[in-house]
Amino acid sequence: MQQYIVKRLLVMIPTLLAITVIVFVILQIAPGRPGGAASGDSEAAGKQAGMDGYRIFKQQFNLDKPILFNLRFTLTEPEIRTLLDHRFNAEKLYSLALKNRATELLQDYGNDILPQLARIIADPPNLRMRNQALKIFRHNAQRPLIHEYGKRLDDEKRAMNMEIEAENKRADKFKYLPGMQEEKIRNLVDRVLAYYDDIRDRYELGFFDRVRIFFLDTRFARYLSNLARLDFGISFVDRRPVMPKVMEKLKFSILLSGLSILIAYILAVPIGIYSAVFPRSLSDQCLTVSLFMLYSLPTFFAGTVLLFLFSEGGGYYSVFPTGGFKSLDSFELTTLQRLADVSWHMFLPLVCLTYVSLASLSRYARTGLLDVIHSDYIKTARAKGLPESVVILKHGVRNGLIPILTLLGSILPTVVGGSVIIEVIFNLPGIGFEAYNAVLLRDYNMVMAIQLISAVMTLIGLLISDILYAVVDPRITYD
Repeated sequence: MQQYIVKRLLVMIPTLLAITVIVFVILQIAPGRPGGAASGDSEAAGKQAGMDGYRIFKQQFNLDKPILFNLRFTLTEPEIRTLLDHRFNAEKLYSLALKNRATELLQDYGNDILPQLARIIADPPNLRMRNQALKIFRHNAQRPLIHEYGKRLDDEKRAMNMEIEAENKRADKFKYLPGMQEEKIRNLVDRVLAYYDDIRDRYELGFFDRVRIFFLDTRFARYLSNLARLDFGISFVDRRPVMPKVMEKLKFSILLSGLSILIAYILAVPIGIYSAVFPRSLSDQCLTVSLFMLYSLPTFFAGTVLLFLFSEGGGYYSVFPTGGFKSLDSFELTTLQRLADVSWHMFLPLVCLTYVSLASLSRYARTGLLDVIHSDYIKTARAKGLPESVVILKHGVRNGLIPILTLLGSILPTVVGGSVIIEVIFNLPGIGFEAYNAVLLRDYNMVMAIQLISAVMTLIGLLISDILYAVVDPRITYD
């Protein structure tokens, strides 16, 4: 058993890596700007100040890098000329979408295209292209400072930041203004080319430099390096570390979903046993119809109806609060009063989250017990004269529970993400509600953290299911 558990844990590593790649790529190629309004996605974002702010924002979170593989060292001068032509669109030949795409690409390329820009400036096909390259060069020459959220930089990194800042100030003086005299433009060209000569050695890449850039100078490589240190990054919205935010919200979801799973199993097993012992009886048929009706009832509909009927201000029975995890004045209550207050707030969400699991688990328990109740060893136990309760509970239930143990692997992830709809409807400050807001605001780091935690819970749930098989049925071994 121990060897089996170790093997399964080792298999989880590549599985989790594959899940990470898939989720990361899907999030990165999703339409829209990451961070929503926090990233400058507003009317002001079209102005230069907004564009500069969004450029800095992308540099801080590595959003200006390629997703999986970096081939920017293969960019050619004609490709940059085409982007410049689309970006400035002097002859009005291109659509606004093409212009915006070229603008974003030129911004994302940053320092990577300084060699191409320098060659265009030194040997331009025409003066207009030279001037366009001069406009872009000043912004692309800006190098991002080294920053580590929540950490104090050491002396070496602070010294590097001082060098970068001095270089950025030098590059910031390469300002091209419309209407400049040709003599001043030629002077600007000389200063730009002299600057590039000083940094030319950075772009003389060997084979191993190209391999390093191809694999490591990407969004995923940098995210994975942080993930290896259990650092899920910084939230795009409020600049807080993701993991403390997740843990802060997770406790509410664990309480809600954990209680729901516990209650569902406590109720489902006796109901399933009763239905299996008295199959096709009137009570079994009533239970079956009622549970299937509950199973087919959408949780968002049931939650809305319960709020309308039983919440304060709902118009009918003002029994339960409309939402939240506790009352605003809960800090003034005693421990028992707080427990009662939380229970009162959690009652309706628990009902909504439990009834679907209860319906499915009880039917699986019934089916599993019916499969074994007519087995030979059950007949042998009865032939020995054992009481029916002992035959059912000791010999039948143990093997009949195997089907519902299988479901544990799929039910366990609901602790993280299965209560999204319920938490939104009842305004509960759990991880589901946080995931909903993260998707709306395109907070990629937060969504990634929640998805990865959900994936880990799924893998752990499957492992627990396999272990419980051996516990329930001694015939099952993993040696």
